[in-house]
Amino acid sequence: MLTPTERLEELENVLAELEHLSETSPIVVEGTKDVDALKRLGITKNVRHLNRGESVFNFCEGLSRRSRTLVILTDWDRKGGMLARMLKEACHANEIEADLRVRTKLVILSKKEVKDIESLPTFIERLRSLASGQPRRKISIEAKRI
Repeated sequence: MLTPTERLEELENVLAELEHLSETSPIVVEGTKDVDALKRLGITKNVRHLNRGESVFNFCEGLSRRSRTLVILTDWDRKGGMLARMLKEACHANEIEADLRVRTKLVILSKKEVKDIESLPTFIERLRSLASGQPRRKISIEAKRI
């Protein structure tokens, strides 16, 4: 079992990997709250959300014109799992490589404490507090926006 410090370090590594991936691949999340959560965590480039009123297939078809890969980062609840499968199939049909590695790592590292992207900033804040032995400090959303 990982200590809070080890979990935090692993999560920060995953976020660094995600930031690197966003340079060349779209990061696909479910909604605008997920986009905002990633911004709070420093992931500001190439983040796209699904809930725009178009089908998953059409969404992937549009992305296929600009990219050959995409990172699927849906929530890890039932709906998020279904969307991840639908995205993976739509990517395959549009000849896009779907990357689920980051999502899998986040699921493992957050265990049952977090089930969605929008909860990650608070979870990481709590881990930072536990790791440092300091009382929890609130992260300002406005301070993290670019």
